[in-house]
Amino acid sequence: MKPKLVAKETSAKFVKIRCPKCKNEQIMFGKASTIVSCLVCNKNLAEPTGGKSRIKARVLEILE
Repeated sequence: MKPKLVAKETSAKFVKIRCPKCKNEQIMFGKASTIVSCLVCNKNLAEPTGGKSRIKARVLEILE
């Protein structure tokens, strides 16, 4: 009897953030492996830590 394959749900989420400088809203991956910059003013909004990103902007919502 073969075991059934079950899809694993990941703990990684997308995060909607707002730039503190220009108030631009954008969506980023919660475990980003590169520095995330604002698309308008180029300010660093998040940096990688080896796991979850260190977010320097305001988190508006966590998307599933």
